[in-house]
Amino acid sequence: MRVNARIDLRIDPEPPDSQLVGELLERYYAELDSRFPSGFDLARTVAAPAAELTPPLGLMLVARLDARAVGCGGVRRLEANAAEIKRMWIDPSARGLGIGRRLLVALELAAAELGCDTVRLDTAATLTEARALYQGAGYGEIAAYNDNPYAAHWFEKRLA
Repeated sequence: MRVNARIDLRIDPEPPDSQLVGELLERYYAELDSRFPSGFDLARTVAAPAAELTPPLGLMLVARLDARAVGCGGVRRLEANAAEIKRMWIDPSARGLGIGRRLLVALELAAAELGCDTVRLDTAATLTEARALYQGAGYGEIAAYNDNPYAAHWFEKRLA
């Protein structure tokens, strides 16, 4: 277990089509490819176009630990009052520091600023750490709301 009461963490908006976001997403996709039993093919997933992750429709966030980009996540409006979290990822070297939980909170706040009172997301069966994070943050499992072929679990949370 890592013990680090004080970390220098910043979570800031970043254009979803920036080089930095592209590099983070490539690392995320490479991890998915190594963890999914039959690999990962971006063309088969539910798309999150850059325009949908840009205000006023959505937002992309990047987490920086000691000024080093270590994670990202996006939020986009699905319906009038519901948003979806997409592509949330923390670099393995930065896991265990609470960054994922802080990024999730920031994404929820962004969803609320979009006027949404509900947040949804999906995750794969092999991403057990993600499921634990979402359940620990108050997300409840729901029926599938999309046709993501990699998803095995769909979650929803009402924002207070």
